[in-house]
Amino acid sequence: MSDPSLNDGTAPLGYAWLRRELDLAVPAPAVESYVIQGARRTEIRGRHIIEFYPRQYATESMVTSHLRFALRHEPVDIGVLVAALKALKPTDIEAWVRAEPTGGFSRRTWFFYETFTGRTLDLEDARTGNYVEALDPDRHIVASRRNSPRHRVIDNLLGGVGLCPIVRRSPRLVDQMGLHVDAEARALIETYDPVILARAVNYLYTKETRSSFAIEGETPSASRTDRFVAALKAAPSFNPDKASLIQLQGDIVDPRYAATDWRDFQNFVGETVGGYREEVHFICPQPQDVPGLMDAWITMTKRIVDGAVDPVVAAATAAFAFVFIHPFEDGNGRIHRFLMHHVLAKQGYSPEGIIFPVSAAILRDRRSYDEMLQTFSKPVLEFTQWRWTSEQEITVTNETGDLYRYFDATAFAEYLYDRVADTVRRDLKEELGFVAIFDRALTDVREIIDMPDRRASLFVRLCMQNGGRLSATKRQQFAELTDAEIARLETAVQQAITAETAGHP
Repeated sequence: MSDPSLNDGTAPLGYAWLRRELDLAVPAPAVESYVIQGARRTEIRGRHIIEFYPRQYATESMVTSHLRFALRHEPVDIGVLVAALKALKPTDIEAWVRAEPTGGFSRRTWFFYETFTGRTLDLEDARTGNYVEALDPDRHIVASRRNSPRHRVIDNLLGGVGLCPIVRRSPRLVDQMGLHVDAEARALIETYDPVILARAVNYLYTKETRSSFAIEGETPSASRTDRFVAALKAAPSFNPDKASLIQLQGDIVDPRYAATDWRDFQNFVGETVGGYREEVHFICPQPQDVPGLMDAWITMTKRIVDGAVDPVVAAATAAFAFVFIHPFEDGNGRIHRFLMHHVLAKQGYSPEGIIFPVSAAILRDRRSYDEMLQTFSKPVLEFTQWRWTSEQEITVTNETGDLYRYFDATAFAEYLYDRVADTVRRDLKEELGFVAIFDRALTDVREIIDMPDRRASLFVRLCMQNGGRLSATKRQQFAELTDAEIARLETAVQQAITAETAGHP
């Protein structure tokens, strides 16, 4: 996002000013602020929000002045903030804190500086002033309270110095959290017989497995399907540590590509164009950054799962942060989607023993999934300097670790909320309905004609696939039945469909 360039005295404020004036090699913030000659207004430009302020909001061209504006008026952009703090002279922050020792903005800046640069400023511990929150909970999704006595700041960040995504409390996300899709799923489940529910759930686990592999363009063998289903059923008790992740990766990939540690080579995601040219879509973190990123990922994930973070937000934050780190050669995408289920189950958002087949919802609209991943990968690629080696491998020539440590995860949380709602209202509802119709129709069909189980089941399935009637092409498979008998059986299936639809509109 560039300046609006209205040629009418427009000037950047806050994070937009810091990014431009300090020449920070980081993606633009999701929210940018500008001073204009006119009234206060907001413009939405794709995924970016532009805030325009009247002239009285203009501030002097000093880093601390724009930091103050950002902390007062804008949601925190952790990538710009950390890059700006690393570019500052320590004396600038020290002077600000000494001038305003009890000020909330000065102490928050002091806290952020020491936390994310690892440098200790020449300042005595704060002894007065109320505790202030690092993130404004009205603007951000926050974690449970951790006090920083030195700064008298409440550390409510989702992560820490090694990995710290930010999730804004956007209007869309607030609306999504207010839908309580989990309660909607529970209400639906309670209307079905436990036997029907158990049969439907078994299929949902298989559907999730096949869909997750299909997203990667793979069709798993029966044994790999069984292993992944078993992993999904154990998701609530999964421990997201290094040993468990490596074991999970080995269970879901070809044994030849099973990992024994994090990857120690440069990886990228791309495709071959024209049969010979490789087009790069995403460059993963450099191998030397992976162990630290994954240590921080494990710490962050446990913090947001065990804390009071909204379950879908926590699932999106953990899952997408993992896939961006890409710690393995193979299996990253499937583990990424498995982690969504782990967090949802661990926090009790998905009912006990139930899975929401999110991968099926993703697969239905693969384009939006790819576009969502690109909202991260494209900006990262823009600020990554790289070249091909003589062996046609990629080498990265600049420091890129912070691009993966500090990012805005709001859009990923919004995306996952949409997929969860879709799969509850479609996959869960349809599968429960299918099993209920099938069982009712099968019972009625057997009462009309005492058919062998396999024949009766086949007849019901074929009719259900064709709106309650046996298609002309399938009629020959039941040559032993008369037309009148076929008609009676079709009526039984149609009545089962009608009864289920009436009971669960």
